Amino acid sequence: MSEQFEQGEAATLSGWQAAAADLAHCVRFYSRLPVPALPWEQNAHALPSFPRLVRMIPLAGLVIGLLPAALLGLALTLGLGPWLSAILAVAAMVITTGGLHEDGLADMADSFGGSTREKRLEIMRDSRIGSFGASALFLSLALRIGALATLASRIDGSAVIAVVLIVASLSRTAGLMPLVFLSPARRDGIARSVGQPARETFWLAAGIAGGISVILGAIAGLPPSGIALMLVLSALSGAALTGFASRHLGGQTGDVAGAAQQVAEIAALIGLLTVVQP
Repeated sequence: MSEQFEQGEAATLSGWQAAAADLAHCVRFYSRLPVPALPWEQNAHALPSFPRLVRMIPLAGLVIGLLPAALLGLALTLGLGPWLSAILAVAAMVITTGGLHEDGLADMADSFGGSTREKRLEIMRDSRIGSFGASALFLSLALRIGALATLASRIDGSAVIAVVLIVASLSRTAGLMPLVFLSPARRDGIARSVGQPARETFWLAAGIAGGISVILGAIAGLPPSGIALMLVLSALSGAALTGFASRHLGGQTGDVAGAAQQVAEIAALIGLLTVVQP
């Protein structure tokens, strides 16, 4: 019903108004940023309809990455060093998103303790974090901070700012893959309620994310081979997580999408690192 309402609302808007409303919906869903209701939005804080909004997710990733990227650049300019600057940037990203993707990664990691599909899904719904989840969170934060700090020590400040923006857009697009290529593992839950995006719309979003990566990377002077590796590894990691979720859970959940985003971000950063040598 909500999806039909939103589609009806979108039909009454001009092209740019619908795109702006979709972008605002995406940013609200993926972050804690205080996005005000646009004058033409009738239901600004409704649960988003992913079949229609997917194309704007790469741009929403850019918006979400602005504060962490700016903080990283400011910290480097103030001479705080690559490691402290990277910690501040990752902390800003976690605060900006409310730990949305980290929560998904932790829940999926905890599901390793389940012996059956039903038990794994039950574990993922438990708000408590177990040893697998805590370990996954620690490793994810450590890998992201370490990769970003190492990059900050090898490339200039403007380039590493561009990297933060690229991975923010690219990883959230890769995080869509389980939602697109798998059916929901549960009969209820957010993954089912937001709808399954069409593959054609996903490929459009992937093209936008790829274009953003190439343009920002070229402006920042990143090596083309490094940009290509970021694209390839983020896609492969998203595909690998999708395949694993199919075998492990028999479908996808919102937690799987969050885990895919985290893995894609790490893969993209490490991929670039292998090309950008000291």
